[in-house]
Amino acid sequence: MALTWGSALRIALLLSLLLAGVVACFTLPVEKILKNFLLWVEQDLGPWGPLVLAVAYIPLTVLAVPASVLTLGGGYLFGLPVGFVADSIGATIGAGAAFLLGRTIARSFVISKLKDYPQFRSVAVAIHKSGFKIVLLLRLVPLLPFNMLNYLLSVTPVPIGEYMLASWIGMMPITLALVYVGTTLKDLSDVTHGWSEFSTTRWVNN
Repeated sequence: MALTWGSALRIALLLSLLLAGVVACFTLPVEKILKNFLLWVEQDLGPWGPLVLAVAYIPLTVLAVPASVLTLGGGYLFGLPVGFVADSIGATIGAGAAFLLGRTIARSFVISKLKDYPQFRSVAVAIHKSGFKIVLLLRLVPLLPFNMLNYLLSVTPVPIGEYMLASWIGMMPITLALVYVGTTLKDLSDVTHGWSEFSTTRWVNN
């Protein structure tokens, strides 16, 4: 009975976090908050800016909120080399945080969601034979929603090390593309413009 109540409590906690993320996307001026965050990174943090930008990926990824504005912001603020490194590391750390959450306190919840993704069954079987290659291919060719994929992969036997390395390499092309786009933007408002609409669409489609 204690285990059952404990599992229920963990699921309730995860649902509360996800609900908070959804509510924030729909009700709070998230676009303004992100713009102010990027301004803070640009004006006040100096050499610590890239590190803080990378760490900011963790809450967004865990809450399944699209972090593309951070990727664009990395290019805009720091240019291609530094921005790419910061964004690439941040995206990987964020994916790793969601993976670990799904493998621990959120495991029961993630397993309950597997029925919503029947196409993932074949992926889970393939991962038993070649985890690194499958994760890499899923990152390169996103057949499943990116943020949900972090959690779905957490209930497979792929080792955390292989998952992180494959995710890091597989996400490089899209990260590089977005960072480059960020370097071409003329104003910080261009980085965050339309983010709310994009984020809302992703939530609805996912």
